[in-house]
Amino acid sequence: MAGTLTQPPYIANYVVIAGGGGGAGPGSQGGGGGAGGYRSNVSGESSGGGGSAESVFSLVAGTYTVTVGAGGAGGSGPTNGANSVFSTITSTGGGKGGDVSAPPNVGGSGGGFGGATGSGAAGTTGQGFAGGDGGPNLGTPSHRGGGGGGAGAVGASPGAGLPGGDGGAGVASSITGSSVTRAGGGGGAAFASTGGSGGSGGGGAGGSSNGAGSAGVVNTGGGGGGGGASNLGAAGGSGVVIFRLPVQLPIATFSGGVTQTNAVDGAYRVYTVTATSTTSETVTIS
Repeated sequence: MAGTLTQPPYIANYVVIAGGGGGAGPGSQGGGGGAGGYRSNVSGESSGGGGSAESVFSLVAGTYTVTVGAGGAGGSGPTNGANSVFSTITSTGGGKGGDVSAPPNVGGSGGGFGGATGSGAAGTTGQGFAGGDGGPNLGTPSHRGGGGGGAGAVGASPGAGLPGGDGGAGVASSITGSSVTRAGGGGGAAFASTGGSGGSGGGGAGGSSNGAGSAGVVNTGGGGGGGGASNLGAAGGSGVVIFRLPVQLPIATFSGGVTQTNAVDGAYRVYTVTATSTTSETVTIS
């Protein structure tokens, strides 16, 4: 028979991923959006940006804030993704992609440069990598966008050929009981060629042959793909907050409006929060 835990604090494992940045375009071959910041303290796994798992995190009985960051808007005025929060843990929203009129932004992972030759934006230490650089003009209107940074790798810069840069790869976690990769960067757009691929873990593809970008996948923090010339860049994917507690504890309760599921995996009950109806909700652990 399972023992009963009576004395807090309780050890909590988490993966907290912010919303991905939006891809840039129209007006140029837009850069891909950076993935949302990725923070984890699951033993043997990694945080974003090449960081190791964070330190032990303890909770006592009480009420805690949970916020799931929305993905940033894509298009001619792309925006960064929104932060995600679990108690005192905050992951930073992914940086927007850049285009000919505005550079990319720093974020959890940085946005890729687009529309001209220039540098991708930086990621946040312990959360994600930088975006890729913009590709040079090849003698026709063929600037190419760099890929947005991912939690697991830098966004690619376009090479000597015409394709846009690929989004950086995400990071895998088995916190739910099976390995899932999240927080990939968005691909950069290309002129009359293939757009960059979205990074593994939900990054959206860049616009191909001057087309529109693809959106980052919801609940992964993937960056949005850049758009080419008169076509739109795409929105970043919303983030996610996942945490697990000892299965002996009572089931945590959430305030109204939160979208969450929970499931038992061995010695843990795993909570996956994918959306909130307002800017933040609360979880009660007793």
